[in-house]
Amino acid sequence: MTTEQHYYHGTGRRKSSVAQVRIMRGSGTVVVNGKPLEEAVPMKYLQEQVLAPFRVTDGHSRFNAMVKVAGGGVASQAGAMSHGMARALLAADETYRPQLRKAGLLTRDSRVKERRKAGLKKARKAKQYTKR
Repeated sequence: MTTEQHYYHGTGRRKSSVAQVRIMRGSGTVVVNGKPLEEAVPMKYLQEQVLAPFRVTDGHSRFNAMVKVAGGGVASQAGAMSHGMARALLAADETYRPQLRKAGLLTRDSRVKERRKAGLKKARKAKQYTKR
């Protein structure tokens, strides 16, 4: 007789990063792209951001997470992972919604880099104007 592990899925996005998160009942290990969280996300404050949904719901020791993340930089990937974990926790237990909502973890941060326009140096920066 096989004991099948049940996964809960969540997708998180931030800037140009996309994270696919699968959580399951377990001891609290987080694996990101096949590496432990400490190796994949070296900065402590970003590790705390990734684990924020677990901290808010007291679920850190109850769930394991497997994350596939691509695109963007380390900071935006951490934001995408946090968003994906919050959505996966919501799939696991709908009663977490008020806690996650209050902490702002379910809101998709839609701010992305503005594209560069023709005739300008950056998105909005123009050449210096000379009067004479």
